[in-house]
Amino acid sequence: MAGFVKFRTMAQQGVSNRQFLLNYTLVYKSGWVQLRIQYSQMDKQLAVYQHPVLTVLIDDSQSFLESLTFQFDSLLTHKVFSNPLEAISFLRLAYQDAAIHYNEPIHVGYDEHTDSLEHRLASINLDPIYRTVTNKKRFEIPAVLVVDFSMPQMNGMEFCEAIRELPCKKILLTGNVDDGIAVEAFNRKLIDRFISKGDPKAIEFLETGILELQREFFLTKTNTLKDLLSRHTYIFLTDPAVAALARELSARYKFVEYYLFPNPDGILFFDVDGNATLMVLATQQNFLTQFEVAQDQGAPLELLAALQEFRLLPFFFVTGGMYLREIGDDWLQYCLPPQICRGRQDYYWALFELPSHMLQGPVYSFEKYLHDQGLD
Repeated sequence: MAGFVKFRTMAQQGVSNRQFLLNYTLVYKSGWVQLRIQYSQMDKQLAVYQHPVLTVLIDDSQSFLESLTFQFDSLLTHKVFSNPLEAISFLRLAYQDAAIHYNEPIHVGYDEHTDSLEHRLASINLDPIYRTVTNKKRFEIPAVLVVDFSMPQMNGMEFCEAIRELPCKKILLTGNVDDGIAVEAFNRKLIDRFISKGDPKAIEFLETGILELQREFFLTKTNTLKDLLSRHTYIFLTDPAVAALARELSARYKFVEYYLFPNPDGILFFDVDGNATLMVLATQQNFLTQFEVAQDQGAPLELLAALQEFRLLPFFFVTGGMYLREIGDDWLQYCLPPQICRGRQDYYWALFELPSHMLQGPVYSFEKYLHDQGLD
C-alpha cells in the first residue's frame, strides 16, 4: 500500500533516541551572559515535517507584553499571559487537544512470523504526515514559550519546572537576575535559551531564538520517526546537503511549511497561501528502477535514454509514480530536467506542482488561519 513502510527492529536495540552533542559557550556581554548554542547534528538535519506554530509569552506586565509583541514579525503567531497559572492551564489543555487531533504514524506490534518477544513489526503510514495540511489545529500547538524570570506569583524557573513534562521549548527573559541562576536553569534543562531584557538587541535575539527553537521543536518531535525512516528509503533526511537545500528553497520561494512525501520520495512545500510544490528527490538507483519499469512497459526510446543518462526526472502521478503504457507519447509533460544536490550521495531534484487531488482534502493555509484569527 502506497504511503506505508514496514520493517523489523529489535526490542533490545529499541528505537534510537539519539542524543545530539550540545556545545555551548558563555559569552559575557554588558554584564549578562548570552548562551551561544550549537547543535552539532540538529543544525544539519531535516525534521520529517515542520509548519508554523504558536509562541506563548508569559510576563506579569501586560504593557511589556504588548510592547514586545507589537515588534514581532506578522507571521510569528503568539498568545500572551500575564497570569502564569492561566498559562499553565492553557498549555496543558493545548497539548491534550493536540494528542486528540494528530494521527500517530508509527504502530508497533508483535512479529507474526516468530515466537520471539524480542522482535517487533513497525508499520509506518506516511500519508497522514502531509495530509496534516487539511487540519487547522496544527497552527495552534504552543511550541515555544518566552517566560519572564521575575513574576510575583511564581518566577520563571518555577514556571518552567511546573510544565517540565511538556515538549515545548523555553526562553527565559532575565532582568537584573544573577547570571548564575539562568545558567543553572539551562544546565538543569529547564530552559533552552535565555536573553536579557535590557540588551539593545533583545528583540532581534528573541525572534531569532524563537525561529531556531521552532525548528528544534520539530527535530525533537520527529526524531524517532526520522531515525526509523532514514535506515531505509529516506536516507536524505539525515543528509546536511539536503537540509541546506530545503532551507534555501524555503527562503527563495517563501515556503512556510514542509512535509515528507512518500510517492515519489521527496519533500512537499507549501507557501503561506497553501500552494503546494513537490521537490522530487531521486538517486541513481531510483532512475534505474524507473528505467527498468519503463522498458518493460515499452516506453519510447527518448524516455529510456533520458532516464539512463539522468537527464529528465519523472513525476508520473497519473499512474502511481511509474511509466505505464497508458501514458504513451505524453510522457514529456510529466518530466523536468533535474538539478543535482551533492551530499553524501548525489540527489537529483526538481520542483513540481502537486495536483490538488493527491491531498485528498482542501488545504487549510496559514493565510487562512491568520485571517480567521483576525491577524492578517
